Amino acid sequence: MFMQKRMWSGIVLAGGNSARMGIDKRFITIHAQPLVVWVIERLRALVDEVIVAALDPALFDGIAARVVTDVYPGRGVLAGLHAGLAAAQGEWAVVVAGDMPFLNPTLLAAMMRLAQDSEADIFVPQWQGNLEPLHALYRPSVCVPAAEAALQAGKRRIVAFYPDVRVQVMPQDEIVRWDPEGRSFLNVNTPEDWSLATRLLEQYRLT
Repeated sequence: MFMQKRMWSGIVLAGGNSARMGIDKRFITIHAQPLVVWVIERLRALVDEVIVAALDPALFDGIAARVVTDVYPGRGVLAGLHAGLAAAQGEWAVVVAGDMPFLNPTLLAAMMRLAQDSEADIFVPQWQGNLEPLHALYRPSVCVPAAEAALQAGKRRIVAFYPDVRVQVMPQDEIVRWDPEGRSFLNVNTPEDWSLATRLLEQYRLT
């Protein structure tokens, strides 16, 4: 377990419909594990609890994580983030997407060290000019009401509530110290993404 004075939650957002993939990407296998389980296990060593936010919790029976579903169904990824943060017991939550095969525990641990002494409510990396809100740290006590207000206003984008809280950006020149190629942020959205991920996994034999 990642030793910290504060309690940390880990949240895996696993509510996607895999439309572009053609099959349920959450359960394609990496080294004999479903992708979503692979993500959960890479996160588990860093946090005190793991929560999965999903629309279909029955599919996760038998997986060692607490599963929650949307309080605001049909509102997209922001609703999944809200549900996970609302269930979190930690002062901070590490939030990742359930389709990231190259999660880098060293990078995540570095983010956690930097965030714990920050006054920010969100600590988010920026890669190639884009924020990575599905690989970020959130302070639930502040972000839950802000996300809920955005949802009640009909907003769906995960960054919709960012202007209402304190956001600290982790720049690319810091990220490259732990993840030089930015593979942490690779999502498996299409068969082409999965083909690339498979080749990289075979090359580097991640464990």
